[in-house]
Amino acid sequence: MTIADTTVNAGTDWARLERRGMLNRAGFTAFVLAFLTLVSIPVLLPYLWLMVKSLTLSDDAISHMVLWRSAAIAAVAYAGALGLSFLATRMQRPWLAWSVLAGVVVILAAILVLPYMTLANYRFLWNADIGGTGTNRSELTPSVWSALATSLAFAVTQTTIVTLVATPAAYALSRFAFAGRETFLRALLILHAFPALALTVAVFVQLYYMGMLNSLVGVVLVLSALELPYAIFVLKGFFDNVPWDIEMSAVTDGATRAQAFRMVVLPQVRAGLIAVATFTFLRGWEEYVFVQTLLIDKSRMTMSLYLFFVSHDNMGVDYGMVAAVGVVYLLPVLILYAFTQKYITQMSFGGIKG
Repeated sequence: MTIADTTVNAGTDWARLERRGMLNRAGFTAFVLAFLTLVSIPVLLPYLWLMVKSLTLSDDAISHMVLWRSAAIAAVAYAGALGLSFLATRMQRPWLAWSVLAGVVVILAAILVLPYMTLANYRFLWNADIGGTGTNRSELTPSVWSALATSLAFAVTQTTIVTLVATPAAYALSRFAFAGRETFLRALLILHAFPALALTVAVFVQLYYMGMLNSLVGVVLVLSALELPYAIFVLKGFFDNVPWDIEMSAVTDGATRAQAFRMVVLPQVRAGLIAVATFTFLRGWEEYVFVQTLLIDKSRMTMSLYLFFVSHDNMGVDYGMVAAVGVVYLLPVLILYAFTQKYITQMSFGGIKG
């Protein structure tokens, strides 16, 4: 070390530089948290309104008051959780602080919100007669449990068809070279980009001549065909990322091509299969346009049609009940996401070979 280096080190205020670095990191973290909070508010607020409206009476003044009180309680809980997250490493018993925060939130909710709550809006769960559309809605609208069962069967069937067809198709496009392969891939992109609503009239006429109009089977086949290009293209990317050597090693060890595909390749693309199946299920669960158009007889309606009929009442819309139906409509989606979110976050579109 030279005399000049010694002089420079002696004149450097390392404590000041450390404080500056800590302030810079704290400022950047605060900026990121503030940005994410502001972006999340318009996304989460409608869901909070939906929950609050479903649990309050139809009086708009009460609903608005409970909504803003609930938002304030949520803000207190969020701010407290952020503060405890930063201070948890410095606490000897952080669980005690979290318990205090949870207790404060529960007390605030019990005092400010709970007295105005009601389950009357959920009466459609045990009473099919939910009001009148002109004459007698109970003759037109089935039980919500029937609509839930129909939607579940509809979405599961579509998911099964798409997954079973897209998996071998994506594997073939990833592993085999054949004439027209690149043209087929471009066609998949075009089909995925094509607006499905433009095909509504053509699909209606085609199902009419096929004798499948006013049939859930016909709607399932239509939506499965519309979802296949996306599913094939995404799964192809996952198969592309599986090394060819792993599959060939299994074949060399005596496995057949089918056994290597089933026991070696498929476990490697499990995340992709679950993610594609999840998105396909959600597409079938939320479908409204084709169900409304192709099902003339509404005796077997899905949840999307059920929500539509509840929200279109000639005698006056009960927004509390509409919100309650919306909450029930969301629950299967939330449960599905809770179990599959770790696989969805692993989706990658990189490495797709043309």
